Amino acid sequence: MEQMRYYPLFLDLSRAVCLVIGAGRVGRRKIAALLECGAAGVVALDPFADAEKLQVFVEDSRFCFERRPFREEDMAGKALVFICTSSREVNRAAAAACRARNVLCNVADAPHEGAFIVPSHVDAPPLSLALSTGGASPALARALKEDLETWLGGGYVPLARFLEKLRPILLNLGLGSDRNAEIFRALCSPEFRSCFRAAYAARDHKRILRMAEAILPPGLHGSLKELLNGLD
Repeated sequence: MEQMRYYPLFLDLSRAVCLVIGAGRVGRRKIAALLECGAAGVVALDPFADAEKLQVFVEDSRFCFERRPFREEDMAGKALVFICTSSREVNRAAAAACRARNVLCNVADAPHEGAFIVPSHVDAPPLSLALSTGGASPALARALKEDLETWLGGGYVPLARFLEKLRPILLNLGLGSDRNAEIFRALCSPEFRSCFRAAYAARDHKRILRMAEAILPPGLHGSLKELLNGLD
């Protein structure tokens, strides 16, 4: 069988109603993640679920639980379906129903039967990274996540926050897209990134100022100290 290829996407779930089939340990993780991501609604179905373990979600008006098996009509109007029961037969049937209705689904125990996977992710605002081992090893994905969190915290998060604060100010100068692109490429070059990370780790803001002043137009030099404040 040809290996399936997946492409990372960032979805706006604020107007999406999602269905979770199976409210066990895996299903509860999906429910929590969907609510945290701002889904408009989350419907969970499970004839055998432990109601007490779902109480944490009950106070959220977006959450609805029904103690019963899924029916094909449950998929109507759903943007995403997460299939995560402990029954291979039930999961296979639910995935087939999703495909028949062209509804995007994720199948916890058989990713190849679904239309998308949910990669591990690292959130280090304003940075967000998704990573996947293609199902080869969830343990490796968790290890990579830990490494990335350490790596990003070693200077890339402050650099991203610096660029985030700088961007609107620089664009307001009206230098033109070509000049702006040239400046941003210089600020993201290997040389600048390496020097920025080392200087920030040493709290050597004077060095960062000198590096930035060599790239940015003189009109921004007076704003640099303020831009470098509060990047942690």
